[in-house]
Amino acid sequence: MEKAIYFDMDGTLANLYGVEGWLDKLRNYDASPFVEANTLLNMQALAHRLNTLQKNGYTIGIISWLSMESTAEYDEEVTKAKLDWLSIHLGSVKFDEIHIEKYGTRKSTLAQVKGGLLFDDNPKIRKEWIKNNPSGWACSEKEILIVLEQLK
Repeated sequence: MEKAIYFDMDGTLANLYGVEGWLDKLRNYDASPFVEANTLLNMQALAHRLNTLQKNGYTIGIISWLSMESTAEYDEEVTKAKLDWLSIHLGSVKFDEIHIEKYGTRKSTLAQVKGGLLFDDNPKIRKEWIKNNPSGWACSEKEILIVLEQLK
């Protein structure tokens, strides 16, 4: 595995699906759920671990999709909302890469470092990641802190 770690946001770091009325809001081009989403894990512990791994040579990145319902203007709002969320919850982490791309874009094509680790809540995306990055690795959102603690 290359020394690179990538994170999905929605359902992996951010509890988008726990925001009341999230789907109706997104269908009505309301980006607020992307800012309102609570965290899914201890962000202080995550930030500390990511900063340590980055000092040890790891590339740290975000690979997230825009909303399925989309316009150019709404894509800008969603991108800003996601960047704001990251700033609020992981402000001490200086990400090497942040990709917020069209819904459905193959995430394996976006990472600058091939063969890294992806954390994503979607098993199909994890499977696609491994298929297109044979030396890569993919884990669910439930494994984030456990796996990161094992990396040197």
